[in-house]
Amino acid sequence: MAKISAGLLMYRRRGGAAEVLLIHLGGPFWARKDEGAWFIPKGEIESGEDLLAGARREFEEETGFATPAVDGGSPSPGGEAGSSSIYMPLGETRRCGGKTMVVFAFAGDCDPAQAHSNTFEMEWPPRSGRRQEFPEADRAGWYAPAEAERKIHPGERIFLERLAVAIAR
Repeated sequence: MAKISAGLLMYRRRGGAAEVLLIHLGGPFWARKDEGAWFIPKGEIESGEDLLAGARREFEEETGFATPAVDGGSPSPGGEAGSSSIYMPLGETRRCGGKTMVVFAFAGDCDPAQAHSNTFEMEWPPRSGRRQEFPEADRAGWYAPAEAERKIHPGERIFLERLAVAIAR
């Protein structure tokens, strides 16, 4: 069975335009990369897990920020209380290697300087026998459309386009 990743794209309006929150992956591979090296907070969905629930879990793990309640309760960090449509589906795309990526968007706000993610461990440097711990995401940032298109990994750019269409309606 093909693997599925689900993510959340938080957006906010500033000066009449939408900005999106993207994360930069941690670890030595991404350390010196910038353009094309920012991502929508996402991760692999566990077998039988609800896509939105998995997307919310991954967002919280990779940013440290709580997500709005699905049941219309008091949302945090954004959205409107009592709203049944806090999360907008942005569809899916198939990634290289056959993995499917599903993304939802929601309106919110946060201070990216306060972002903190869970960590992973890997051997570094390679073949050294030394294990090091790295954050899954080492930073987050708000980006206006033109800059977001340059920053985001090309395989995820489609979701910026879909968000622009969805919020223009």
